[in-house]
Amino acid sequence: MFPDPQRTAQTLATYANDPTRLVYAWSVGGQMVSAAGVSVQVSGNAAEVLHIGTAPQFRGQGYGRALLHGIRAHLGLTTLSAETDDQAVAFYRRSGFEIAPLPSVWSTPRFRCTLSGV
Repeated sequence: MFPDPQRTAQTLATYANDPTRLVYAWSVGGQMVSAAGVSVQVSGNAAEVLHIGTAPQFRGQGYGRALLHGIRAHLGLTTLSAETDDQAVAFYRRSGFEIAPLPSVWSTPRFRCTLSGV
């Protein structure tokens, strides 16, 4: 959604108006370095990552991974999943997610990434 301010505002409004959508951020020294939005299932034991991003100067330092694992622990989730493309699948793999290919109507491959267990 970045750098389109209108799309960003629309997406944030969706989170504000939907109690199943939550936004979490990771900060270092008072500076937000990574943020993620998730959709929690009604049962409360699973969630899907809808958005995640880390400021460019902080990428590759484990903040995104720590944020996802922190969200999972904070919410007591048994499963955290995400659908992504081939540009981001390596991030999820390095973060401990299991990767499965998905059928895709787009020109790039799609993947279901799942972090399970207690």
